[in-house]
Amino acid sequence: MSAYKNQSLARRFGFAVAGLCAAWRSEHTLRYQLAAFVCVLIFLIAVGVNPLWWALVMLTSSLVITAELFNTALEHLVDHLHPETHPRIRIVKDCAAAAVLIAASGACAVGVALVLYLLRR
Repeated sequence: MSAYKNQSLARRFGFAVAGLCAAWRSEHTLRYQLAAFVCVLIFLIAVGVNPLWWALVMLTSSLVITAELFNTALEHLVDHLHPETHPRIRIVKDCAAAAVLIAASGACAVGVALVLYLLRR
């Protein structure tokens, strides 16, 4: 049985925070995305958009960060299990990176829609 099974909620939360901290230390892209997220939050507060826009921005932003965390986890696992370069492993890593790109593109589309909405308001 895994050492993570049947742990208290607080302890499992600690594992999640540890994972986030490890990703923060190892991935400059995640740091960039979190900084952009903070800027977006400041913008939303300053502009005072309605709750629907908050929900859309929060949902797409969390999707980008989640995709980046999965990408980071997958890269660390693959590099540990198969450190030498292999064409199939390259495909796995490229697909994970593509997932981040798609999520970020969706978040950007929401951002553009929000700006257009604000310009017409």
